[in-house]
Amino acid sequence: MQLDSNQIQEILPHRWPFQMVDRITDCEPGKSAKGIKCVSVNEAQFCGHFPQYHVMPGVLIIEALAQVGAVALLTMDEFKGKTVFFGGIRNARFKQQVRPGDVLVLECELIKLRGSVGIGKGVATVDGKVAAMGEFTFAVG
Repeated sequence: MQLDSNQIQEILPHRWPFQMVDRITDCEPGKSAKGIKCVSVNEAQFCGHFPQYHVMPGVLIIEALAQVGAVALLTMDEFKGKTVFFGGIRNARFKQQVRPGDVLVLECELIKLRGSVGIGKGVATVDGKVAAMGEFTFAVG
């Protein structure tokens, strides 16, 4: 399954400036999703992070990964129309900077799901190199 930005907005509640996924390139509901974010200098965070050396904040990369995972979860019939909330972040690692002009490839696998609580594992890459990774605990509300 592939989704454009308008279709993603039908699933996720996020809007500008907090919609961090431009396209879902692959999704297996309840299992995994892959998406992209095209990083642009016109994004609000670059006004202050950092004006003389633009770097995408790591927390926003983690948020982008979580949004991709949320798409994998919210495309399941039993969770359609719900909202996913962070419960925790473990083992977050940042390996390289993400800068304007980069295409951030976001992959998230749902590794555990019990009721409406679970764990996802995400990896963000740029040009095939790992930029960030982490595990996310989530709850569907």
